[in-house]
Amino acid sequence: MGFILKLLIYLSVCACARCSPEIPWLPCQFTDEEVFVSVNNFTETRLIPREAMLQFGQKGDAAVNPQAVTFLITGSKLDLRRYVEGVEADKLKCELRRYSTEGIGVRWPAQRGKAYNRWFLCTLKHSMGLFTVNSFLRHPSDEHPPGQKDYHQWPVIPDREILTTTVAMVLKTQYPNVKAGLMSQQKLHCQFAVDHKAANITVEWHRQQRGERIGLFSYSSRSGRTKGTGVGLKVLATGDASYILPMTKMNNVGTYICSVSVNPLYTSVDVNLHIEEPPRVSLNVDSKFVTQMDRKHKVVCEAENYYPLDVEITWYEQDLSLSGLKVGAPLPKVLQNVLMSSHKHNKDSTYTVSAFFYLKASLADSGRQFTCSVSHQSLRVPIRKSFILIVEEQSNLMFNLAVVLIVITLVGVLCMLAVWRSGRRR
Repeated sequence: MGFILKLLIYLSVCACARCSPEIPWLPCQFTDEEVFVSVNNFTETRLIPREAMLQFGQKGDAAVNPQAVTFLITGSKLDLRRYVEGVEADKLKCELRRYSTEGIGVRWPAQRGKAYNRWFLCTLKHSMGLFTVNSFLRHPSDEHPPGQKDYHQWPVIPDREILTTTVAMVLKTQYPNVKAGLMSQQKLHCQFAVDHKAANITVEWHRQQRGERIGLFSYSSRSGRTKGTGVGLKVLATGDASYILPMTKMNNVGTYICSVSVNPLYTSVDVNLHIEEPPRVSLNVDSKFVTQMDRKHKVVCEAENYYPLDVEITWYEQDLSLSGLKVGAPLPKVLQNVLMSSHKHNKDSTYTVSAFFYLKASLADSGRQFTCSVSHQSLRVPIRKSFILIVEEQSNLMFNLAVVLIVITLVGVLCMLAVWRSGRRR
């Protein structure tokens, strides 16, 4: 009984360890700003990089790094660590900036106590580009916002300052870079959360392409109006603002921008859509190519309907009789007499190209394997197509038939000459 109790306690501790957030703090790059009027009477901004820490804990906790500016994130309905769950701290890139509300002094619904706020935008990115998380940190303050151009009078943040904050809003995309094939359905991920219910939220999707910004979808919870398609309203109510492309085409390529605003806050994440279509590879000969010695053939390897343009085609030759040796087996040899066709631009904007060589085989070449290898950025491994060459001697039957035909022709000609001469004598 005691053993079972200890086992249950152990399992519950392990379960709690898995559930508990793993990241207690993160080093961050805090880009502070100093706005000033230049000698030419222009308003300019000087960016000041400062050392900062994003620390999770309770109000009154000591700073992990006393030398840095500490943004102490205390408990709220939103736990920022949940959006980077399972990722090691050294894989995260943390950036912090001040956020201007342009003089909008709205009391935040989840706020208690102090009437005003100072806002900071925190961005967490995976070092391998796997996700992007934007969040707003709210720092309560008794100071009234300085007005529309609040960035002219940013409150000074001293070194070693501890700013106690809470997470007010989060916007995340799980896949900032999406690679899609043609004619496929794609989901461009975007999710958001706010620390209070019944928030007046505006969600929008735009596509940026060749300098042009195109509106795709918009929704306002205040008015209930929806414009465009691609986002489900039922899932939107749960914070899922993902955009669905029903069928990807070449003109869908671009940067898709998911934005969410809750007065006075606005933020967005970018999703870059790339089209990658793998090539279809074919040879103009069968897997066993039978020919006669000294006959010349054009052997073609064609890569069809791929995108983007760059593709690499290599022909190899290998003697299969030697490839089975355990020691000293020669590697496939790259053919040097290969020619490339010009690229063909297809109607669907994909490309086609071929690599070919002229083969004049001897009996010694019989049994050799020829392989075409095609590499493209859409492929994890190259596509390979091979054929085995079988060379035969010229048929004796055909040779004999040819001799007989020649003899018959000559006899016929001689007979005709004899008849003609006898006719003249008479």
